[in-house]
Amino acid sequence: MTTDISLPILIDGVHKLLPHRYPFLLIDRVVEFEHGKRVVCWKNVSANEEFFQGHFPGQPVMPGVLVIEALAQAGGILTHLTKGKDCEGNLSYLVKVDAAKFSRMVVPGDRLELEVTIKREIRNMTMYSGIARVDGQQAACAEILCAEVPR
Repeated sequence: MTTDISLPILIDGVHKLLPHRYPFLLIDRVVEFEHGKRVVCWKNVSANEEFFQGHFPGQPVMPGVLVIEALAQAGGILTHLTKGKDCEGNLSYLVKVDAAKFSRMVVPGDRLELEVTIKREIRNMTMYSGIARVDGQQAACAEILCAEVPR
């Protein structure tokens, strides 16, 4: 475990923390980290995102399931930063989403702020509480359960 994390963590560092890549990597930067407790990440929402081609032509909106996925990826970063080498080589899989709520649309030009906290850990599973915000306003929230397994 390490607590000497240098912030912000830019995209090259994010690549070292998550296995996701384009077009499914939904974290651009890690801006806050409290060891074993919480993380805040950013996703810069660009008009060039592939999903905007069909969701919806002429009125682009980021799909809510991708906002939830971004929260799950932020949770993966929180776990990886907390456990360090203890979780290298493992993958986290989404197991369950509870209490998801969507409060505002996320559109091109928004910066999605993803705040995720650890609620509890049981064996190889972690329950996260996540809030996605745009300009300080809640866009979505959910409780997310992920399981960590060896590759």
